[in-house]
Amino acid sequence: MFNITLLHYLILALILFFTGFIGLITSKNTIKILIFIEIMMSAINLNFIAFTTFKNYIFLTGMVFAVFITAISALQSAIAIVLIYLIYKNKETMKSEEIEEIKG
Repeated sequence: MFNITLLHYLILALILFFTGFIGLITSKNTIKILIFIEIMMSAINLNFIAFTTFKNYIFLTGMVFAVFITAISALQSAIAIVLIYLIYKNKETMKSEEIEEIKG
């Protein structure tokens, strides 16, 4: 039948990463920006897991990195959603270009 190889996973991760990157660049809503960052992090996790599965059968370092990235990504999302809620409560806008406090 059809054999799924490492190349298929890498192509899927590439499509996910560039979808997130294009969405990150073009989006003006802060919630959408967070969602696109999560899509990019999922693509990175997919790469780690695919390389561990296909190239290294004994050491699971890719899986460990994927777990750490997932934990960091969840923490980042929780903190960012709280910050966005507080900014929306004070400024009543979700557009990232209208919020002056987050500019560096």
